[in-house]
Amino acid sequence: MRFEFATATRIVFGPGTLSEAGALMAPWGRNAFVVTGRHPERAQPLRDSLDKAGVRSEVFPIEGEPTVSAVGSALEAARNYGAESVVGFGGGSAIDAAKAVAGLLTNPGDPINYLEVVGGGQPLARPAAPWMAIPTTAGTGAEVTRNAVLGVPERGVKVSLRSPHLLARIALVDPELTLNLPPAVTAMTGMDALTQLIEAYVCNCANPLTDALCAAAMPRSARALPSAWNDPGNLEARIDLALASVWSGLALANAGLGAVHGFAAPIGGLYSAPHGAVCAILLAPVMEMNLKVARTKAGGAATVDRYGEVARWLTGRTGASAEDGIAWVRDLVSNLRIPRLASHGVAPEGVTEIVVRAQSASSMKANPVALTKPQLAEVLALAL
Repeated sequence: MRFEFATATRIVFGPGTLSEAGALMAPWGRNAFVVTGRHPERAQPLRDSLDKAGVRSEVFPIEGEPTVSAVGSALEAARNYGAESVVGFGGGSAIDAAKAVAGLLTNPGDPINYLEVVGGGQPLARPAAPWMAIPTTAGTGAEVTRNAVLGVPERGVKVSLRSPHLLARIALVDPELTLNLPPAVTAMTGMDALTQLIEAYVCNCANPLTDALCAAAMPRSARALPSAWNDPGNLEARIDLALASVWSGLALANAGLGAVHGFAAPIGGLYSAPHGAVCAILLAPVMEMNLKVARTKAGGAATVDRYGEVARWLTGRTGASAEDGIAWVRDLVSNLRIPRLASHGVAPEGVTEIVVRAQSASSMKANPVALTKPQLAEVLALAL
C-alpha cells in the first residue's frame, strides 16, 4: 500500500475565527489583495480585522464562476496594487480565483501557459504568494485543494490550474459566515460536498485516510443538510456542513472523484448551470449505473460493498442496502427542490457532445467502474 496526503499548511476552524484573520496574515506583508464574490461589502469584517493588524487591503470582486479573463484582470489589479498576500473570501468561485491569482503572482508569463487541456500545462515553478482561504459557503472544499477551476467560455470548457504550490498557507473556516445562507445556496453547496464525499469514498484511488474522512463526514452531512435548509440560522447544522465541506475537499484532493464530476465539468463549460445543482441531479443516476455495472463485473464486489456502506451512513439504518442509499439521495434532491438539467438549457440533442467531453474529463478516470458511451448517455438522460 502506498499513498500520499497533502493539504493546506494550516487549518483554523471554528465559529468566530474570522476575527483572527488579520493577526494570522500580518507576517505576510502589509498589502493584502482580497478576492470576493459579487458582494464585496460582505468582506468588511475581514478588512476590519486586517486593518486592526496593520494590514492594508484592496478588494476585487469576481462575478459568478471565475474565467481565465477575470483572473487575468484580478492578477493585473493585484500587481498594480503591490500585493504581498492574497485572500479568497467567498464561495468556491472566489477561492479558486484567489488561488489562481496567488499562484500567478509569482510565476511569470501568460496564464494560459499553465492551464490543463486548453493550455500548455506548464507546471508552476515557484511557490505561490502567501494566501488564505476563507469560505463563506459549505460545499466545494476549495480551501484545501490544490487546483483552481477556471472557465474558458470561448472554448466551452472549464479547466484546472493545478499545482501543489496552490495549497493555501491557511484555510480559515468560520461556520458563522454560512449562517442564514438562502436555502437554494445551502442545497447546492451542501450537495456538492456530499457528492464529493461519496465519489471520493467509492473511487478507485481511495486510501485509508480519505476513507476515514468520508466515513466521519457523510453522516454529518446527511443529518445537517436538511436541517440547515429548513432552518438557515441553525449553527450546529452549519458547523457540521462546514466540517463536511472541508473533509470533502481533503478527500477529493487526495483520492479523486468520479462520473458525476466528470459530467459536471463539460456541462458547466457549455451551459450556465451551477456546479452544485449539476452534481446533485446527477448523483443518484451515476450511483445507480455504477452499481449496475459493478454487479456484472469481475472484482466489482468491493464497489458494491462501498455503496452499501454509503447507504448505511446516509440513512442511519444498519440494514440499508446500496439501493436504499440511491433512493435516499433521490428523495433528498427532490426535497431540496433542486431543478433538473433541462432547466439550465441542457437538451437531448446536447447529450452526445457532453458524453464525449465527459469521457476525457480528469474526474472520470477515478470512477470505480468504466462506463461506456451508451451508459453515460443513459445516465445523462435520467437527469434531464
